[in-house]
Amino acid sequence: MPLADVGDVLLDPLRSGISARALLEVGLLAVAAGPLGCWVVLYGLSYSAESTSHALLPGLVIAALAGFPLVLGAALGAAVAAPAIAYAARAPGLGGDTAVAVVVTTLVGAGALLALSPDAPAAVQDLLFGDVLALSGGDLALAAALSATVLGVLRLAHGRLLIVGFDRSNARAFGSDPVVVDVVLLLAVGAFTVVAVQALGSLLVLAMLVGPAATAALVSRRLVPMMALATLLALLGGGAGIYLSYYADTAGGASIAAAITATYVCVALAGRFRAIAPRPLAPAG
Repeated sequence: MPLADVGDVLLDPLRSGISARALLEVGLLAVAAGPLGCWVVLYGLSYSAESTSHALLPGLVIAALAGFPLVLGAALGAAVAAPAIAYAARAPGLGGDTAVAVVVTTLVGAGALLALSPDAPAAVQDLLFGDVLALSGGDLALAAALSATVLGVLRLAHGRLLIVGFDRSNARAFGSDPVVVDVVLLLAVGAFTVVAVQALGSLLVLAMLVGPAATAALVSRRLVPMMALATLLALLGGGAGIYLSYYADTAGGASIAAAITATYVCVALAGRFRAIAPRPLAPAG
């Protein structure tokens, strides 16, 4: 393919204001998703993070029914869901996953009942899948502000996150309550979801949040390089999804999720191949 044609392929989406805004939104989300996703993966909170994004549905539907901005509904849902899921995940006796499942199914069920009411808007499905190609300048400004907030919270909580991650059982002796740290982390996930839900929907947020971090964890065991790599992978996966959506006329959020998932599968298979590949024989002598 001639270089001029390659340039046209790369630049055509940028010439479209819709796709350019989508790429900028994805970039803003990736900057927050990289570091936050690494903490979620390292803490083993991927299921809780997914549950938090799904449990925002009642707040989102209430906002849609009342004619309020979705971000207000998402914030309401996060304020309720994040503490409930954080405490449920550490519930004694019943088991963390079971308790989280009870909380999530209750909240999602409530959201589904509201969504099926006669007054529900016809576009309520956008709450589940989002529309990254329908963003406004105000959405971009909000994404920038809330992404900066998420990064600021992670920076302030960095020491406590390290203490709990290093030795959860003795963290209280060093002044860090593991449950409180979990709540803070899941509230940050909720804040990220508030930003991302309009672009990706509540069902696909986890792909951007956990996919790049899980891929980076396959390659790096050091925290800072893992975060940097996760951010880069989120940027590349998000950009690839936008280009796929532009040229294949597919849904933007689903295309981003597919690109990020494909990256994880390729890296995992490459690591597996390296692990089982026979080593070359050492030279004799």
